[in-house]
Amino acid sequence: MNRFLLVLLLVIVTLNAQAQLSPAITSWVINIDNSTGYLGQLSNVQSVDYTSDYAYISCTCIPGYDIGPWAGNPNSAANQDFCFRITFDPQENTGAHTNTGLGHIGVWRNGVSIFNAKDAFSFNNQGVWFQDAYVFEGSSFDDCLGHPAPNGEYHHHVNPTCLYNDSDEENHSPIIGYAFDGYPIYGAYGYSSPQDPNSTVARMLSGFQLRDISSRQTLPDGTSLTVAQYGPSINNQFPLGSFIEDYEYVEGFGDLDKHNGRFCITPDYPEGTFAYFVTIDDYLDPVYPYVIGPTYYGTIVSGNTGPQSGHNNIPNNATHYNPESSIDLSVFSALHVFPNPVSSVLYITSVKPIGDLVAYNLIGELVHFESISTSQATLDLSKWQKGLYFINVINLEGVSSMNKILLR
Repeated sequence: MNRFLLVLLLVIVTLNAQAQLSPAITSWVINIDNSTGYLGQLSNVQSVDYTSDYAYISCTCIPGYDIGPWAGNPNSAANQDFCFRITFDPQENTGAHTNTGLGHIGVWRNGVSIFNAKDAFSFNNQGVWFQDAYVFEGSSFDDCLGHPAPNGEYHHHVNPTCLYNDSDEENHSPIIGYAFDGYPIYGAYGYSSPQDPNSTVARMLSGFQLRDISSRQTLPDGTSLTVAQYGPSINNQFPLGSFIEDYEYVEGFGDLDKHNGRFCITPDYPEGTFAYFVTIDDYLDPVYPYVIGPTYYGTIVSGNTGPQSGHNNIPNNATHYNPESSIDLSVFSALHVFPNPVSSVLYITSVKPIGDLVAYNLIGELVHFESISTSQATLDLSKWQKGLYFINVINLEGVSSMNKILLR
């Protein structure tokens, strides 16, 4: 069998193995070697188990990357011993949409909690003008844009910048989490045409914009307020954008709907799915509503939200997912091979060390091999002939990720 057929066989076997498992099973950063994070606590997702209907994500809420300090925040990040339940069959909520509440509204792929755009306070405690957490609490965010709640629950209200490469404008962003209605959350970049995976990649634009108001006397839906419910004057202390109600959704303004998502084709869901996207600007700064909008798109799975939530029991008939023995691309979901197309130098980065890099041309000829054993690598393609190449990245456990690269 020639090398080209071997390459094709590896691609087919790898893709078939992944196709048998939902991305809700394979997209997590699983701690397979008892790695620790903040204050020596176990980090990332501890295990993934699944039934025919749900994935059960057991996690500490402690990321594997460095976190802290948190200026002005006296809290400390602590193991939450969570077990979240993610449905394989998310359903659009065709009735009144559910508001995203305080506390966790989803989980990042490393087991850290996702919070909505609000902090816990409103102007004069009236429950009318809710403070934007990025504005009022942003000074306490660490370099990864997260901080701990009073109960020690480390979380992000906005784009988790240490979780993925949020400056990679060339490739569709990976899944970086799941909302508690079961729909995936992607990074900031998607296909410019929702139904065309061959379209260019673009940064997803929020459909919300600041309201054209000079005083806070009405709500975004036009509701008039009593004098006692007026918000503070728009000034240097409370500039426009300080409160959630300073924004309004404008149909057709951006790429995303009022939930901060859209129905689209993604690399993980080639048949299409509703998906949320984090929103950032040209400078990579967070843009409202940041992750999930004021309401969920789908129906919420019980056990994940509300007081004392996030401690679901794993059924006795659940199957334990073992990423070490599974051949699937999710092991490399934190792998970035860019730019693509490439003109000269190809960059490869991974959360975990890379073992070998193997490159084949379109007719299956071996054109490059090297052992890396680091988490970053570069390939100088300036002397290669233009065309398609298969770059096989093999990790230290022997699991492969085949990447099709266009050199032009």
